[in-house]
Amino acid sequence: MSADTALVEAIEQLKRERNAVVLAHYYQEPEIQDIADFIGDSLELSRKAANTNADVIAFCGVHFMAETAKILCPEKTVVLPDFDAGCSLADDCPADEFADFRAQHPDHFVVSYINCTAAVKAQSDLICTSSNAVDLVRQLPEDLPVLFAPDRNLGRWVQRHSGRDLTLWPGRCAVHEAFSEEALLQLKLEHPEAEVIAHPECEENLLDLADFIGSTSKLLIHAQKSPANSFIVLTEPGILHQMKQRVPDKTLMDVPGTDGCSCNACPHMRLNTLEKLRDCLDTLEPAIEMEESIRVQALAPIERMLAMSR
Repeated sequence: MSADTALVEAIEQLKRERNAVVLAHYYQEPEIQDIADFIGDSLELSRKAANTNADVIAFCGVHFMAETAKILCPEKTVVLPDFDAGCSLADDCPADEFADFRAQHPDHFVVSYINCTAAVKAQSDLICTSSNAVDLVRQLPEDLPVLFAPDRNLGRWVQRHSGRDLTLWPGRCAVHEAFSEEALLQLKLEHPEAEVIAHPECEENLLDLADFIGSTSKLLIHAQKSPANSFIVLTEPGILHQMKQRVPDKTLMDVPGTDGCSCNACPHMRLNTLEKLRDCLDTLEPAIEMEESIRVQALAPIERMLAMSR
């Protein structure tokens, strides 16, 4: 029996013993995706966490995602295989600095991208994901001033497609900002037939070169439905594992980073491993905990998002 086979069997056994479910984001390593009970983007995983009957949620993603599951399911044990699996975007919006920024715009309705900490969610009126951000902002009264945080690139894209003037917090995702425009242009030159598909967290100059822009789940769907046979993919390369399974006959290309290497894999996402997943299911640590007051305050804008997204 190979080590990986033994690991997978151990994880499956622990899942049964713990009545646990494994949720994994599209940016996880392929072996994590393959063992997960459910794979999705932030919105899909939020819904799955809210509706699961499991006693334990093992969240293979980053810290803010596991926090969101705990906010929605306080009675469940939520574990994260590696507690250091953070997020550059969430880190770019410290709760105390965000509170000061909000105080400068007291009349604004606060829409926060789900890629933020529980403490920032607790200061928000509505949470969104890249899948539903434009639609949610469009639903808000036109005379209501809106503050959008923490991703400035997603905010600009929402602003463009919703027709709303947004006040933006200046945060960014280090992974999506690392793509090289020069490398993209070279790929387009070498593969003129290929469609460029991009996540809206990318810089505006890259989005301007894209044929289709959407969340990770929408990029997957587009690759399946598009008549194109090749795609240049501008997002974290973990998504390619699912794309290859859904469109095995199509050509998929990722874009190198600004330093010339294909180094756009999120280092935080890659901290989770099969070994750590097994260990957290065994020990039920590290577990996500938070103050109940923060959890309750953060729950309201998430529930508003889920209600408005139906």
